[in-house]
Amino acid sequence: MDSFLWLPLAGLAAGLLLGYTARRAHFCTLSALERHWYAGDSRGLRTWVLSAALAIVFTQSLASAGAVDLSQSFYLSPSFGWLGAIAGGLMFGLGMSLVGTCGFGALIRLGGGSLRGLIVLIVIALTGLVTQRGVIAPLRQIMESTATIDFTRAGSQSIGAIATAATGIELGAAASILTVLALVLWVFTDADYRVHRSGIAAAVAIALAIAFGWLATSIAADHSFYPVQVESASFVTPVADLVMLFGIHTGGGFPDYGVGVVFGTVLGAAFAAWRSNDMRWEACDDARELGRHLGGAALMGIGGVFALGCTIGQGISAMSTLAVSAPIVMVSIGAGARLGLAHLIEGSALAAFGRPAG
Repeated sequence: MDSFLWLPLAGLAAGLLLGYTARRAHFCTLSALERHWYAGDSRGLRTWVLSAALAIVFTQSLASAGAVDLSQSFYLSPSFGWLGAIAGGLMFGLGMSLVGTCGFGALIRLGGGSLRGLIVLIVIALTGLVTQRGVIAPLRQIMESTATIDFTRAGSQSIGAIATAATGIELGAAASILTVLALVLWVFTDADYRVHRSGIAAAVAIALAIAFGWLATSIAADHSFYPVQVESASFVTPVADLVMLFGIHTGGGFPDYGVGVVFGTVLGAAFAAWRSNDMRWEACDDARELGRHLGGAALMGIGGVFALGCTIGQGISAMSTLAVSAPIVMVSIGAGARLGLAHLIEGSALAAFGRPAG
């Protein structure tokens, strides 16, 4: 477990499962929201919600068994940057609507031969680095130091820990159970979805990949002689880390789990596209489409760093830890996506509020 190959290989395995599953099942957060709002088809959204619910079940079970130490996750930091979560989520959702998918979706598209996906990922990486360490970093640091809620008394920003601190009663397990029940009940209130076997299977596979990430990095953290970040899948900072690895590699750095997941996701999607004879080169049709992709990708790179995650990072990985940031970021991403889609499809962002485009 102390081998430098363990983390990237474990990430590669998880990414292969994520990429293959998402490509085969057409798993895409923006597509799920768009079809829910504009086509009355909630199957994609229910698959996404079921993935999050099952990720909670698998991850919390591992934590209860002592196999995973979620307290080491940055998602459960006692300091919750609420402004970054909301503003970053809105930016990410708007950018996602302009591009037509998120960072994870861009990797899935790249696996099928989309050069648009490659451009989007490069811009996400560069703007993510600018926000982490460049000219936008001071603004991010100011937001993190001022617009925060301190949950030190609770010990973390876990929903269960906050409920326990507020009531004086241990409610960690109850919070997990109630959250899962609420999500699963909503998913299966649709009779048609109960027989949607491919969607249910995709949700199980994605949730298993998320739980595996927590397990693999926890094992590495316990057995390695160097610091290891306990994490699972996310697709903003790891994409930036990949660019850094290639761009300024000096011989002292090695790929981590996140970089392995990024590689694996592309390879898994490529294998799925090859099996279904769905591989083809794609590029932007004109300068207007390219500009929309560049702008959307920049918003996702900046917003993803502000929000500490994306649709997968916050929506499923952070949700599996029951971090209070997860639902807030996802509601913000949804709001940003709704505004963007209203502008693109209905001609005005005001349509998102039920007002006519004219």
